[in-house]
Amino acid sequence: MSKSSVLIKEKEETRPFSTVREAEGGAEIRQAKTMDSDIVKNALKQSFTKLNPRTMAKNPIMFVVEIGFIITLVLAFMPSASENLPGWFNITVSLILLVTVLFANFAEALAEGRGKAQADSLKQSKKDVFANVLKQNGSIVQVAATDLRKDDIVVVKQGEMIPSDGEVIKGLASVDESAITGESAPVIKEAGGDFSSVTGGTLVVSDEITIRITSNPGESFLDKMISLVEGAQRQKTPNEIALNTVLTSLTLVFLLVVVTLPVFTKYLGFTIDTAVLVALLVCLIPTTIGGLLSAIGIAGMDRVTKFNVLAMSGKAVEAAGDINTIILDKTGTITFGNRMAHNLVPVVGEKAEELARWAAVSSLLDETPEGRSVVEYVVNKGFLYNANVTEGAEFVPFKAETRMSGMDLQDGTKVRKGAVSAVIEWVKEQGGTIPRDLNQKADGIAKEGGTPLAVAVNNKICGLIYLKDTVKPGMRERFEELRRMGIKTIMCTGDNPLTAATIAKEAGVDEFIAECKPEDKIAVIKAEQAKGKLVAMTGDGTNDAPALAQADVGLAMNSGTAAAKEAANMIDLDSNPTKIIEVVAIGKQLLMTRGALTTFSIANDVAKYFAIIPAMFTAAIPQMDALNIMALHSPLSAILSALIFNAVIIPLLIPLAMKGVAYKPMSSNALLSRNLFIYGFGGVIVPFVGIKIIDLLVGLFV
Repeated sequence: MSKSSVLIKEKEETRPFSTVREAEGGAEIRQAKTMDSDIVKNALKQSFTKLNPRTMAKNPIMFVVEIGFIITLVLAFMPSASENLPGWFNITVSLILLVTVLFANFAEALAEGRGKAQADSLKQSKKDVFANVLKQNGSIVQVAATDLRKDDIVVVKQGEMIPSDGEVIKGLASVDESAITGESAPVIKEAGGDFSSVTGGTLVVSDEITIRITSNPGESFLDKMISLVEGAQRQKTPNEIALNTVLTSLTLVFLLVVVTLPVFTKYLGFTIDTAVLVALLVCLIPTTIGGLLSAIGIAGMDRVTKFNVLAMSGKAVEAAGDINTIILDKTGTITFGNRMAHNLVPVVGEKAEELARWAAVSSLLDETPEGRSVVEYVVNKGFLYNANVTEGAEFVPFKAETRMSGMDLQDGTKVRKGAVSAVIEWVKEQGGTIPRDLNQKADGIAKEGGTPLAVAVNNKICGLIYLKDTVKPGMRERFEELRRMGIKTIMCTGDNPLTAATIAKEAGVDEFIAECKPEDKIAVIKAEQAKGKLVAMTGDGTNDAPALAQADVGLAMNSGTAAAKEAANMIDLDSNPTKIIEVVAIGKQLLMTRGALTTFSIANDVAKYFAIIPAMFTAAIPQMDALNIMALHSPLSAILSALIFNAVIIPLLIPLAMKGVAYKPMSSNALLSRNLFIYGFGGVIVPFVGIKIIDLLVGLFV
């Protein structure tokens, strides 16, 4: 297989979001093993370390619970302060509140531990790496990778580690990127084009390349990746901050209610012990979501990382969950991208043999997959051509401006192949005429989903090359899945409108832009954003960088240029453009998990009200016993049962917070109704059952 065919080879698989990816010997297997005993042990230690008030103050809800623990602990050693309660009650409440805080800290520490375990494995690839720096006088000096600076020139040979991020400026080599991507198959890196970017920590397995370092120490891709997967360094997202503000406000409201409650009870002629007030406050405030909120955000970032996508911030993951429109390139994303010669179509007055001859000549020096496929097609069909015409000839490379390529032969003959409209214009400039059936035959190829390339010699058009691309299997189903999510898909392609329309119809996208230029992508992104929509886009080339930066979610390919990766806010380590679909699903799952557990947390307070409030007031107001619908054993057992349930529900929900709520593509209204029923109604029922069961057990001892 030639180097170019390796470069453009795409994965032919399209996996659903729920599929667990397994890469033999890759990073994903290592990541799957991060939930081991060491992480759990460290999380248990961190649960106590995080009791530091300065740390707890970052989570106001759990900070209130910690203060409640301290108050009841002090009261346990002051018997005279709780004359209406048995001596063991305060210490029991204090221990339950401590366990509640520890469970919340454990959830956060566990999520952070998974990220740190991934970071530790990445840090191993940075140790003891040296670089061969090429000096201006041609000498090579070996230095530590940590001493490299931006714009240093480094030579990396077979078997050596690439010391830092860079761009290949000379040579071609096969690079093993499994330490970063988890993929065992090496990739080809060469100077120029969209495959010149290399990542520090990867291994050169063949040949030799010279690279220019593009980052200073501490700023490399690997450094960013390590800091991002370490959950402790994760910044809260705007949505998370907003939700935290709402929950804090609720906590302050309930705190005000509880603080003023003794005034009203004194007016009614009775008093309530401080420990009971603390228990009421803890059960009123949304402790469940307060204890899990940080873990949900950290775990969301972790799920993206496990899917081999590096998100530059939690904001990018959340934005993916709110995406309304996705911009997708046709080639390599919707189709396999390897457009191959399928047929040769001569125009009126021209012979197939003549067309085949000039089609082959125009492609002899064309190293693109299309160019090689033309030569292979001509050879396989038995047509003859002169392979020696390249001697002394000048190759004319394809350019976006001309949309043609070809060859100027030594005898003055000019051969071109390219987009039909471009070749027509070129032939007219040469003083030639256009065959009357050219456009009709080109339209026929386009209607069949193919791409027509016109072949011209000097001022004469010989015919058309029929290039055929194939839509990846399952793309229609995936776009239908996005449609059920309420997301519009727009395909961008350089093909003519007829070809674009055929591919768009076959793939099932909502809209398409034909003959698309880089500035067109920016224009469509801005147009969608002007309508108040969030837009996602994938790209890998330098020309994609402006659009990636403009999009709300820009997913760059790791195999792409440094400019594309710098402009994007997500990087796909597998370089699979279709993964944007999975990223959107992960983002939606993150938002849905947070919303579902918030709904559950607020809903389960209802049962705790029915447990504690009757227990507080029944002795003074016998009519309140009507609210004791759970028929709890006694006022003390009711309070303890509510507190115990409030504590144990947090660790029971940790697996759900870490894994995420199961997501099924559906409209926002249907999703809201489903979650309200499952987590709203369920959030009311589960505590009633749980508190009753705990009360039966507590009643045996109280």
